[in-house]
Amino acid sequence: MPDSHLPPEVSSDAAAPEGTPPQVAEEAMAPSQAGNEGAVGDTASVVGVEAGQAAVSPQAGEGLPAVHLRSAEEAEEIRRKTLRNERLSAVMIAVLVHVLIGLGLALWALDVFEAPEVKIQARVAPPTENSSNRPQVQQPSQRRPPSAPSVSAKMITSTAESVTYVPDVVFESPTLDIGTSAQLGLGFGQTGLGDGLGQGGFGGLGGGMKGRCTMEERMKRLNEAGGNRECEEAVVKSLEWFKKVQNSDGSFGKARPAAMTGLVLLSYLGHCETPQSSKYGETVSSATAYLVERSQRDKGYLRSEKKTDAWVYEHVIALYALGECLAFVRELNMEIPGLQDAVERGTDILIAGQHRSGGWDYQLNRSGGRGGDTSITGWALQALKAVKTAGYGEDFGDSIKLSKSVRKGLGYIEDMQMNDGYLSYKKKGDRRGSRWSLNGLGSLSFQIHGKKGRVVSRGIDATKKVPVKYNQKTAHLYGWYYITQSRFLSGGSDWERWNRKWRDELLKNQLSDGRWKVEGGGKKFSVTESRAGRDAQIYRNALCTLMLEVYYRFLPGTSGE
Repeated sequence: MPDSHLPPEVSSDAAAPEGTPPQVAEEAMAPSQAGNEGAVGDTASVVGVEAGQAAVSPQAGEGLPAVHLRSAEEAEEIRRKTLRNERLSAVMIAVLVHVLIGLGLALWALDVFEAPEVKIQARVAPPTENSSNRPQVQQPSQRRPPSAPSVSAKMITSTAESVTYVPDVVFESPTLDIGTSAQLGLGFGQTGLGDGLGQGGFGGLGGGMKGRCTMEERMKRLNEAGGNRECEEAVVKSLEWFKKVQNSDGSFGKARPAAMTGLVLLSYLGHCETPQSSKYGETVSSATAYLVERSQRDKGYLRSEKKTDAWVYEHVIALYALGECLAFVRELNMEIPGLQDAVERGTDILIAGQHRSGGWDYQLNRSGGRGGDTSITGWALQALKAVKTAGYGEDFGDSIKLSKSVRKGLGYIEDMQMNDGYLSYKKKGDRRGSRWSLNGLGSLSFQIHGKKGRVVSRGIDATKKVPVKYNQKTAHLYGWYYITQSRFLSGGSDWERWNRKWRDELLKNQLSDGRWKVEGGGKKFSVTESRAGRDAQIYRNALCTLMLEVYYRFLPGTSGE
């Protein structure tokens, strides 16, 4: 058979496999050599195989295979194709890896250089939720407006702890005017007795904010103004007691937690306890978070309920506390998300709800027949002083509306004061509603806004014969509180005479666990018991604590500016 008739896989000149003995090689090639003689006959044939396989042609009687390999050109072509495929795969893999690396670097750069401002947010905890899950306070390197409010902004846990009992704060401004916690009265009821939730006091602190923030400065102020170490110890015992009775959601009290939380927060701030404090930072943070959350849930209103007329007391007390807190954290270059917004919205609500008479009334009624309420008005004026100190009217809010509202409020107080200094409760000339408990409120309202004149002098004169006996039925912590702040700001003999009376009465009636006894000797009538109900102990402790903090929250003999 000619070579051209062989299958393409077999060549007539194919060599024997390497290492095959010569004789075997010769025999293996025999079929192709004897093709024309027909030596193989019917017993043998050449079998063609696929590329890459051997062709085996059995020889008659011998059983030895004939192996035929593909041509060298085809083998080389296959090798080249294989190498080409391998190189192409390697190139594709390399390109894919570089693309993935490039995408990763691009995403990283976007996150680093174009990330939005970080906002502290967390789930709003229900009243029973443990407070340990709250997110942390931001402390940016430079002051910036707080982030927009969010219903989920449950913030603030102290992150920076001081190594001392109270934080050693560096104050850049030596002339800081900061609001202080003072002159808080109470009167949630609607009895017409004028024992409303009092009035907060502010300070002529000037550069004296630091005067409450170190033990050395506090003791210096105490000694200079007629206090002593026992006053400081009593305050600390009360703060310890507050810490033990705080609710899991950060609030205080049961009946009106927004108001009680405001009072307690003012007590801590009065001792320079902030979210940075090592001992009370979490307590302060949780209380502030609770009030901010109330604002976010109720469209700016700071209240725990709105069914009764007296919710306005909660709003003004909580607003005052948040205003002072904002003043503190701004000075400390901290940021509490939602705090500034709560202050601004709460202030706008208060100003918009001012009665046409210039005062404020239940439900923030602007045109009701009562014509206003001096107790609520005193609180409102205090809150407006606080928010102004915190930056309302300068960094945020409407300064014109604020100034106009304060002016109208002071005009209302002046109009309600009688010639002998008595301040009527809701109707000018009505002594039954006021007794003497509101007289200090009248003078103090003017003092904290830097005003002097006959309203102040008349108010102080009307308090000179007030009895100061803690265990007698005439005991009136609400009235004492106004008087204490007003007399302290007046200074001189007015303050010295009063200080000799009330200081030791408070000190000797505090219990060992930090609580104060029920005033009035435990008799049936007690202002705190009759007005605060289930929250009486918290309210009573707040009043006494804030009174004893007056020595280092104010500069004596100043106008309150």
